[in-house]
Amino acid sequence: MEYAVDYIYSLLTQYIWTFSRVGAFFMVMPILSTPLVSTRLRLSIALSVTLLVANNLPGKVPDIEPFSLASMFVIGQQILIGAVMAFTLQILFQIFVVGGQLVAMQSGLGFGTLMDPVNGINVTSISQLYLMSVNLLFFTMNGHLTVISMLSESFTTLPIGESLPKESLMALAKMGSWLFSSGLLVAWPAVISLLVVNFTFGVISRVAPQMNIISIGFPFTMVTGLIIIWLTLPNVLPQFDTLSAHAFLSMKSIVQ
Repeated sequence: MEYAVDYIYSLLTQYIWTFSRVGAFFMVMPILSTPLVSTRLRLSIALSVTLLVANNLPGKVPDIEPFSLASMFVIGQQILIGAVMAFTLQILFQIFVVGGQLVAMQSGLGFGTLMDPVNGINVTSISQLYLMSVNLLFFTMNGHLTVISMLSESFTTLPIGESLPKESLMALAKMGSWLFSSGLLVAWPAVISLLVVNFTFGVISRVAPQMNIISIGFPFTMVTGLIIIWLTLPNVLPQFDTLSAHAFLSMKSIVQ
């Protein structure tokens, strides 16, 4: 009987600790963490991944009672690891939101806002357009399978019982600069083109002061901005491919 109780305890710790990391990952992961995905579906996905991962753990789990204080500490470690990995993906998706905000403000389309179901705030319609395109590209390029595979590999590189290194937290903090610099690169073609248009209207206002530049320039800038967005929208695919590769490498380095 004692052997059976010890075996049940080992199974409990094995599945509880694995579920803590997997569940935290899906709670923070883009798309799946939104209110558009029901809690029941999110929980079902997390349980399914937990069953697959927990049965193939590479190392031996720590010999700790599942309901002790030490076990709660391990659960907190796993939640932190899963949340940090998923937050890296959040930064990847927010790059295109920042890029859309820059394009919208530069082209005069910042007045058109929509409710962002991911963050629960109002964002510009251009940001929503970029975000919807990135969501479709993420699933089309099997990004969800890639992140699940990386989540499974994290139990090998950072086994249960080991805490997240301080260098990983610092690397995550430094990704904030990558967020804004990459968002500027996404919006760079449209920003430069609209800057040329505004510079042209500035020259016209100096040459012909009697012309009402505000009544002419504002609608022309909006139409030009829409044309530029239409021409630069195909560039979202190569940009997302490059940025997602960098994000996956950063996610892998965080759990090493």
